Amino acid sequence: MARPGKRNAFLSSNRGCGSLKMIGRFHSDPKFYTLLPEVLSTRVKDECGFCGYRLACSDALLRELDALVARHPSTMSLEGIQADASDGYKAEIRVVTVAGSVQASSFDDRVRIFLNFGQHGRELITSEVALRLLRILSREDKSASKKHIDRILSRTVFKIVPMENVNGRQIVENGSLCERRNGRGVDTNRNWKVNWGVKEKDYDPTEEFPGTAPFSEPETRILRDIALRFKPHLWVNVHSGMQALFMPYDHKNATPGYQAAARMSFLLQTLNALHCNGNCTVGSGGGAVGYLAHGTATDYMYDVLKVPSAFTFEIYGDVHANRDDCFRMFNPTTPGAFESVVTRWSLAFVTLAFNLSSMPSKALGRSRKVGRTLWDSTRDDAQNPIVSRELRFYLLATGLILCCVCYKLVSRLCHCSPLKSLT
Repeated sequence: MARPGKRNAFLSSNRGCGSLKMIGRFHSDPKFYTLLPEVLSTRVKDECGFCGYRLACSDALLRELDALVARHPSTMSLEGIQADASDGYKAEIRVVTVAGSVQASSFDDRVRIFLNFGQHGRELITSEVALRLLRILSREDKSASKKHIDRILSRTVFKIVPMENVNGRQIVENGSLCERRNGRGVDTNRNWKVNWGVKEKDYDPTEEFPGTAPFSEPETRILRDIALRFKPHLWVNVHSGMQALFMPYDHKNATPGYQAAARMSFLLQTLNALHCNGNCTVGSGGGAVGYLAHGTATDYMYDVLKVPSAFTFEIYGDVHANRDDCFRMFNPTTPGAFESVVTRWSLAFVTLAFNLSSMPSKALGRSRKVGRTLWDSTRDDAQNPIVSRELRFYLLATGLILCCVCYKLVSRLCHCSPLKSLT
């Protein structure tokens, strides 16, 4: 989501790391084999060398995705949705449904989570997080216990788009490392019908051209139609370029009403504490990112489709990267950094789903009713071990700090010990 153009950069196909080339099946560093055994066991073929570093090419990643879903037909299903524009431009998006049983006739009594990855072509790391999350939900990756995954899937259904912008991603793989738009030069995160077409003073058409009309792009129409049918309780649009957890709004420096903002802020602060080491910026996109964005997916999901919780996550950003080095700005460039980002953020979505599946129905928010029989308050540690110990410790520590601050303030105001002043 973050744009180097806002810092007077960039856009050259072969600047920064240089153009892309194939470097063989796996990374040349032997340590890579121990760092990512799950990747080595499933990669089909064809990995791209991005600036000397391994990331899966889109074709290989999507083939791996297809194979993963095929191995788990009872809990996963895959749909390829196609759409085209009047000038012949076409797009296809793969959508993975994950649930305790994907053959269920209805998901009305489940928490419904809609996750979108790979909206901007240059943000390759986001699709890797999607693939890891799917491996965790399939139980092939053991990062989360089977008990926790079973509980989540018994109460939750996911719609996951691992790579929205396949056409734009292929442009990046062919050498245009700074490209974020789709296959015909439209930023699909400016193409939604909410405050569409408004241009700020620093508007850059090479970065954020919104298209000729709202929903002019096949990609945005596909996502909108999925959301209309699915009616999610939670939407997350996953980007890279910085570390941040954003709620609405993107097009103005404001947050939703107090109750909705407090509910969303609690979820985001929990993730920040547990998975971002407290380093993520938390707030509204328009208030915290440094610029206003009009026609975004998250604002549409929240304002128009009335999704109770709509977020934009920024999962990685290199603040020390050269302005025109877009690959390093948006993607980790070492195996260790890659593994850290993919592990932390895939587990962040597990934490988020577990939290939602433990909330009372009223806590989900507006206009999305879920059967009360499936909902319980947060239970004791033995039944809710993913979050409760860490979260309770965090809240306790925060409370103690506030008590100390209040004690000092009272001491200064009274010019004495507050305990003595009460006698």
